Parts: sequence; structure tokens; C-alpha cells
Amino acid sequence: MGEAPPQEKEHILCMSPFKEDKSITDSIKKKHPNVSITYRESYYKKGTPLDTHIPDELLKDATILVTLFKLPTPKQAKNLKFIHLFSAGADRLPETPIWKETNIPFTNSSGVHGPQISEWVILQILSASHKEKVMVEWQKKHIWGNQSELGNLRDGVGQRLGVLGYGAIGRQTGRIAKALGLDVIAYTASPRNTPESKKDRGYIVPGTGDPDGVIPSKWYSGLDKASLHNFLSQDIDILLVSVPLTPQTRHFLAAAEFAILGKKNAFIVNIARGAIIQQDDLITAVKKSKDEGGLRGAALDVTDPEPLPADSELWDLENVAITPHVSGLGTLYAQRSFEILERNLTRLEDGDKLINVVDRKKGY
Repeated sequence: MGEAPPQEKEHILCMSPFKEDKSITDSIKKKHPNVSITYRESYYKKGTPLDTHIPDELLKDATILVTLFKLPTPKQAKNLKFIHLFSAGADRLPETPIWKETNIPFTNSSGVHGPQISEWVILQILSASHKEKVMVEWQKKHIWGNQSELGNLRDGVGQRLGVLGYGAIGRQTGRIAKALGLDVIAYTASPRNTPESKKDRGYIVPGTGDPDGVIPSKWYSGLDKASLHNFLSQDIDILLVSVPLTPQTRHFLAAAEFAILGKKNAFIVNIARGAIIQQDDLITAVKKSKDEGGLRGAALDVTDPEPLPADSELWDLENVAITPHVSGLGTLYAQRSFEILERNLTRLEDGDKLINVVDRKKGY
């Protein structure tokens, strides 16, 4: 038998928001001797406009670009085989020339922050149900509070979690929620009627998630209002919003949807994008009492706009928790994103399909 043909040389240009971890880049080069890497740290500083320009000399030999927000022009990208994004969301891409004028594949980092975001989700659910805000205030004031002031505390057993967008985050949240005794139902844009269609085909942190899609007791689908309302009418106690932001999901949840959820006095958790929720309608719904069909409360890691203006009513609502888009932060974020890149390098060399490819028609 003859020798295998030599691997084509690949030059990775990494425009990274993370400081270089030599153990990661050296590991990639060791596994893929045909690969060279040019690493540039590229930070976004609060209050400073994003510099999206990439110098021509950096891109001239690059065959793979790894980036968060810096994208080349179509003319610059003539040698690129694919672009890997450090982000999971791709909602900014459709407005860029590189997206509209080329067929260069984009891969994203979906799956890397399933563990930490799901922990944030569970933290908010438990914090709300156990009145943690009240007890933190007691501690600040050195008050040994009266138990009766907490009212009725309900554990999760027997409650229903509706997961609007059953991706990596939704699957890991579902896994933890089921362990706490909650029933989990799922909602996706397209139907998942067969065991094969329910499987997670993207990057999965080992030991997490729901790879085979067996956790939900029922599965719902569709992007039309009738399908969405059918899902929301399933006696949902807690709704996790984890769908990507697309033209179809912008303001997906507004007054009509909150009225349905209000019948069960539901609690809403949003870790996706702020614009999926009509924010003024949410404020109205969480200010209503249970008897008026209001929502029990909300936990928001994303708002519309971001940063949330200081004069927003949301800040001062006792049944609302606000965090500044931090649920995905974690020390292993970069390592996991580079794992996706490394797997795709192997797939590129073997002629296989890439994983975590952003669908240009769907926008995620």
C-alpha cells in the first residue's frame, strides 16, 4: 500500500478575546502537525466601539479564522475554508457582507456553556422559590427574620419546566431539573418525532445534557403563534427562554403569551437574547398579582437594550432578578471552544462534515 497523501497546510488566524493558553494551542499543533497558528488577543472594552477591522497582512495566508466579532471583508476572505466563532449566538452575522456575499461556513461555540448557564438558571429558580432576596436583606441588616414573612415555600417536585428552545443549555437544564423532581417539556422550531431527530448533533460537554433527547415527557414544535400558544398552555410553572434570536423569534413572547403563562402564575427565565421578549409587556405582567393573572416573577440575564438603562423599572421590581449577561462566564469556556475547533480540524482533514455549523437559512 502506498503512503497516505500529505495533509494540506492550514494556517489558523485567531482573533481572541481570551489570553493565549499555550497548552491549548500547542496541543492543537501537536495533534495537527500541518497546522500553524497566529494568535492575536482582541478585547472589547466597555464604552469603546468594536473595531471589526482585520489587517490584510494577517489574513493573506489564513485558511481558518477563529474570532468573536472581528470579521474580514469578502475580498480578504478568499483563502478561508471556515470561520469559527467564540460565541454561540449568530444573530449579528446576517447583516455582514461576509455572510451575505460568500458561502464560507461558520461554526459556533454552541454547547460550551451548557453547564454554567444551566447552573445559573437553577440558581435563579431556587433563589426565587426560597425567597433568597428577602434573606439577603435580613443578613445585611443583621435581622433574625420571622419565618412567617417568607410565606409559602414550594419545592420543585411535581412542577413543570417548559424549555423554549431545547439546545445544549435547555438539555442540561432539563437534566438538572428532572433530578430535582420537575417534569420537563420541550419546544423546538422543527418537529422531533423520531428518536433519531431528538438526538443532539452538536458539541456536548461530556457527562452533561440530554444527548438522546429522552428527558422531555412531551415535545412541541413550530414557529407559528398557534403552536407556541399550545405549548405555553401546558400548565407550565417555569419557562426557560433559550431560543436563538431570529426574525421569527423577535418579540416571540409578549402580552398574549404572558396572559397564557399568567394562568399558572409562571416564572420566566431568559438566558437567550433580550429582544425575544417584549420587555414592556413583561413588566406589566410581573407587576400584576396572581389573582390578576400575573407572572410570579422573572430572572433575566439578557435585556433589551443592553446595558439595561438605569431608569428601567425592572431594576426595582422585587420579583425580578437582573444580571448583566454573565450566565455564560466560566474558566473552561475558551478550552471548550477550542475543542470544537480541534474536532473540526480533524473532520476537515478526513473530509467529514463539520460540527456546529451555523445554518444560513435558519440563522443559528
